[in-house]
Amino acid sequence: MGETLKGRTAVITGSTSGIGAAYAKALAAEGAAIMLNGFGNLADIESLRAAIADEHAVSVFYNAADMTNHDEIRNMVADATERLGKVDILINNAGLQHRSLVDDFPIDKWNALFAVNVTAPFVATQAVLPQMRSRDWGRIINTASVNAFITSPGTSAYTSTKHAIMGFTKSVSLETIDTGITCNAICPGTVRTNMSEHRLDAFAAERGVSKEEALDAYIDQKLPFHQPMRRFITVEEIAAAAVYLCSDAGAAMRGAAFTIDGGWLAQ
Repeated sequence: MGETLKGRTAVITGSTSGIGAAYAKALAAEGAAIMLNGFGNLADIESLRAAIADEHAVSVFYNAADMTNHDEIRNMVADATERLGKVDILINNAGLQHRSLVDDFPIDKWNALFAVNVTAPFVATQAVLPQMRSRDWGRIINTASVNAFITSPGTSAYTSTKHAIMGFTKSVSLETIDTGITCNAICPGTVRTNMSEHRLDAFAAERGVSKEEALDAYIDQKLPFHQPMRRFITVEEIAAAAVYLCSDAGAAMRGAAFTIDGGWLAQ
């Protein structure tokens, strides 16, 4: 176990799988105690919780707060504060995606994306800031996306939420600029997680083959159209950025977009 974050505590939303779980593992490996959050099979979540706690000898708890319920979000922060003693780090990672052209975009889906991708981070940040200010130390990280800067057809809601969370990140960073609290965003490109699987599903369906059979062709034909690096970004590569931002070495990172996109935005 590392020592970079020894004695620190972290609440990570949407951390029962994918990038969020990788954040939890990486921060725990550096000594941070963790509050997991997210949906999924409870036995699988308990297995993840126990595995992180056992491997890294840190306290790991789980709170099932629904990111569309403001009271549950506030109670999650209170629960983490009680069980972990404090909340030093908040990673707003829970997210939704829905693809549809604007003409046909369901208003309930639009509202759901904003509720989870934008309003939930606001409520959670609002809940943790007072105690971070009282200690003059804190790290707030919002998982954004390359869609905080660019877009593609069918992603109007997702792109709008990621532009919004980037703006929120900058605002919080300036409101805490004279403190030991930082607020930054991590902006991944294409990472193979549950959220990105829809592209691969569609590609495989078009060809009438299984997802795994389509994988090599997708990487060769479709992925470079967006992401010049001809492979998926790994969740571990994203999580490593969070470790840096949470460390003392990241203290001067304020309102930044930590872009890990395989060259997407370089085009």
